[in-house]
Amino acid sequence: MTVAIVDYGSGNLRSAAKALERAARESGADDRVLVTANPREVAAADRIVLPGVGAFADCRAGLYGVPGMVDTLQREVIERGKPFLGICVGMQLMATRGVEYGVHAGLDWIAGDVVRIEPGQAHLKIPHMGWNELLELKPHPLLAGIGEHDHAYFVHSFHFKVARPETLLAITDYGGPITAVIGRDNLAGTQFHPEKSQATGLRLLANFLRWKP
Repeated sequence: MTVAIVDYGSGNLRSAAKALERAARESGADDRVLVTANPREVAAADRIVLPGVGAFADCRAGLYGVPGMVDTLQREVIERGKPFLGICVGMQLMATRGVEYGVHAGLDWIAGDVVRIEPGQAHLKIPHMGWNELLELKPHPLLAGIGEHDHAYFVHSFHFKVARPETLLAITDYGGPITAVIGRDNLAGTQFHPEKSQATGLRLLANFLRWKP
């Protein structure tokens, strides 16, 4: 099995690749992890991961700037149903739109908007950065073995406000509820960074490698 990590010029792809390789090794899977900017290699993969750090508009521009990549993702993920994981801004790009420095259309795979975090307590700083508990986890194969109050590592100023409650799989609390995990069908996304979230992150990545949606 091959896992393609989409390289579109955004972020620390090496750490995501290393975490996936470790998750595969420790769970006894023999998955090959490939970091690629080539749509043909993405199309040939069995699973697809879209990472992302920085601003929504910059990441969107980078992704749409790779010739053929968005069309390939649309075909392989939406039409062919390959397991897909978005990480941080990669998860946010699944939204209908992002409202960061203007309004920008997302992939519109999971209905909702990416909006600025507005914590209800004045002492809470933005960006939201550091370890936070995962709360209100819904039953989902990617969350198997991850418990209420397990910790994950976040760093972001915007979060995904889902339009449909059933697509919200877990939250965290930062002066109010913040979206932590979303999903539907063969799609899933984490606002936190699994590659920086130690045991919790490795468990989620191992679950992703075995996931048969």
